[in-house]
Amino acid sequence: MSTILTAIAAAPSPSPSVVPDVDVTPGVAGFIAIAVVAVVTILLVVDMTRRIRRTRYRAEIRQRLESDAGEGVTTDEPSRRIGEDGRTDVGDDTERG
Repeated sequence: MSTILTAIAAAPSPSPSVVPDVDVTPGVAGFIAIAVVAVVTILLVVDMTRRIRRTRYRAEIRQRLESDAGEGVTTDEPSRRIGEDGRTDVGDDTERG
């Protein structure tokens, strides 16, 4: 056992080798990889912002519709509905030109 320990202790340690800086840099492949990650991240942020904004607008519209439905209809004011084309229907059946 002592011969193994003396052999290990007597063995020279490897000398540190100097690696050129050119071999350590990521190069063109690293730049392209980081650029792709950056572009994908920007696209995801834009898409997320659009989806959050759309959800917020839908909630606001739903809240307005619920508040309008909760107000009730008075007798002196005709009922108003919003048609499919976005125009307000005043409730009378007269044709408008």
